[in-house]
Amino acid sequence: MLSFHEIFLRMLFAAGMGAAIGVERDLHRRPAGIRTSAFVCLATALFTILSNELARLWGDTSGTRIASNIVQGIGFLGAGAILKDSAGFVGMTTAATIFVEAAIGMAAGGGMYKVAAAATGIVLFGLVVLSWAAERLHLRARVRVFRFTTSHAENVATEIQQLMAGMKVVMNHFRVSMAGVKTIVEFEADVSAHQQAQIVQQLSREGVVTEVVPVEGRPE
Repeated sequence: MLSFHEIFLRMLFAAGMGAAIGVERDLHRRPAGIRTSAFVCLATALFTILSNELARLWGDTSGTRIASNIVQGIGFLGAGAILKDSAGFVGMTTAATIFVEAAIGMAAGGGMYKVAAAATGIVLFGLVVLSWAAERLHLRARVRVFRFTTSHAENVATEIQQLMAGMKVVMNHFRVSMAGVKTIVEFEADVSAHQQAQIVQQLSREGVVTEVVPVEGRPE
């Protein structure tokens, strides 16, 4: 049987790896921050330890009976982080992070410290470095609110619909409203930086005031 010291060390190490990932999530204001990530790793580590230790205590030949159900159980937690809104599914990165945190906790619970640390490093590399690279290379699409104020709403609205259809960009919450003698044509779209620039370039002209507003607070 494992000593209390060894069990405590494994749980502490697992919680630390989870907390390290959770710091990045909290810094970017995403779900599953420090406490959630630490608890996921701690729980899976403890389940892994108990699975093996209880099997020894009770003479069960299957030392992975409890641990084998972690993969199924963690799926429910990950699914709770995935939401569907007008822009599609969001929270996929958070759900994937929770899933890999469970694997890191299991590795720590099994005493595979180097494996758990290496996996944590890879996850942080993906969340920090790859995210930074995607931003710099303008690869990541973002939800933007496009607002066009004009006195020729009918022509602009038609042109917008044709342009979006040609670019194969889905518009959400398309609406036309009045502001005094001016008409506002507004919609949301999930676009890359290149697509955003193309839309603005095509529709900006004399007599048309163009505004692009980011939609904040969407989980990733």
